[in-house]
Amino acid sequence: MSSDTVTFTTAPACSIGALYIHTKPITPDVYGNTKARRARELRPRRNYLLNEDVEKQRRSLLQRNPEVESSVADVEASSDLLQNLREKMPEFMPRPDILSRDRILEKLERQDMYRRREVINIPEFFVGSIMAVTVADKSAPGKQRRFVGICIYREGQGLSANFILRNVIDGQGVEIRFELYNPTLLKIETLKLEKRLDDQLMYLRDAPQEYSTVPFDFEPVPLPKGAAVPLNPLKVKLNRRPWHERWERMNLKGVEDLGLPERFYKRAQELAKPWERFDLMKQYRSTIDDDEAQTVMKEVYAKTKNIQSLRRQQRTQKQKEK
Repeated sequence: MSSDTVTFTTAPACSIGALYIHTKPITPDVYGNTKARRARELRPRRNYLLNEDVEKQRRSLLQRNPEVESSVADVEASSDLLQNLREKMPEFMPRPDILSRDRILEKLERQDMYRRREVINIPEFFVGSIMAVTVADKSAPGKQRRFVGICIYREGQGLSANFILRNVIDGQGVEIRFELYNPTLLKIETLKLEKRLDDQLMYLRDAPQEYSTVPFDFEPVPLPKGAAVPLNPLKVKLNRRPWHERWERMNLKGVEDLGLPERFYKRAQELAKPWERFDLMKQYRSTIDDDEAQTVMKEVYAKTKNIQSLRRQQRTQKQKEK
């Protein structure tokens, strides 16, 4: 019998013979590694932390910050104020998809966002607001350029938050996507604060140009302090087909009657999913728990107050120096 052969012997006390089971010889490679060891080495390794490990680390004593805990605990904000803050700064809310949640990453991103807000003032704005953004550009004459337009889209959480401005220049529709916390942004202005009937205005691409045209010398429209954000009930008349999207299937409120044949509306009704608004599990998976959202918004409220007080001190110091 060869020396590299494994033999299993089963011999009962009162048996006539013995049972021999032979296996294939184990032949290591030139480096002395067997096939099983090579398979273990090539097996993909996990490069992330499990949620259980993250939660254990988050609740540990090493994660406690007395300064932050005291500042958040001292916040006396009503639920209406926190809800209003949640609408103003939706990028601070955690990602609703549980598979892409990383609480440590979210915490680090919020810290970077607070530091960025200490440098630049990010005003309140919504989809439908008229805005102006100044960006650093080394190719521009003054090393910076300014773009004015209407906000047609806003999305993203954390440092990936972004928005799109649209305007018509020389008869051509121009859209620019800006990263909200991009360090090349020098100034963000809300020239006219208002809301629209829909959460996104991408259908302005298929509308007459006068709905998207904003002059570059647009004067800011002040809003009285403490006043509610006005809602613009304007309804847009779209051009004739073809369009970029099937707008008749999206249940838009800010669009006039499309004037399509009945077969388009029938097909839209066939593809509609009216039961989704009653799907509690889908709503649960696509939203953040109220307790967790309130905790995050309390932290944001406390940090925002600290940033505002820091800016007041800086303005006072500059006035004294003058």
